[in-house]
Amino acid sequence: MVSLKYAVVERERRFLVAAVPDGVREVWEIEDRYVDGARLRLREVRKPDGSVQRKLGHKVRLHDDPSEVACTSLYLDDAEWTLLAQLPARRLRKRRHHVHRDGLHVVVDELPDGTLLAEIDDGDGEPADLPGWLGVLADVSDVEAWTGVALASGATPTS
Repeated sequence: MVSLKYAVVERERRFLVAAVPDGVREVWEIEDRYVDGARLRLREVRKPDGSVQRKLGHKVRLHDDPSEVACTSLYLDDAEWTLLAQLPARRLRKRRHHVHRDGLHVVVDELPDGTLLAEIDDGDGEPADLPGWLGVLADVSDVEAWTGVALASGATPTS
C-alpha cells in the first residue's frame, strides 16, 4: 500500500496532437533527469521571466499502468541541486506550452524531435470531453512508451 500522506495524485491523460493550439499563456523550458535505478526525477524549469525552479520528485504508480501516480516534490536550493544533479540519470528536455482555453488548462510538451504531447490532469473529477481545438492524433495515455521516463530512455515510441 502506498502512503499518500504527503503526495498529490496525478490522473493525467496524454495525447499526441497536430499543433500547439491557440491560447498559450506561457512557455517553460524543462529538463527532467530520471535517476537511474530509482523512482526519482530531478526537474529544472526555466520560466520566461528568467526564474529557475528546481525540484526532486518521487513518483509511485497506484496501478500497473501510468493512469494514476502519487507524486511528492521537494524544492531544491542551488547546493542541493548541484549535489543531486551528479547522480546518473536519463535526461529529457522539452518546451512546455501552457494553454488556457474555454476554462481548460492543457500543457503541450514539444519534444526535441518536434513531437507534441498534450497532457490533461483530471484531478479528482471525471475526465472531461476532449475539446475539438486540441487536434488529437492519438490517445497515448496508457502507452508506456509515452511516459517521461520512457521518453528519457531514448527509445522512439510508436502510437
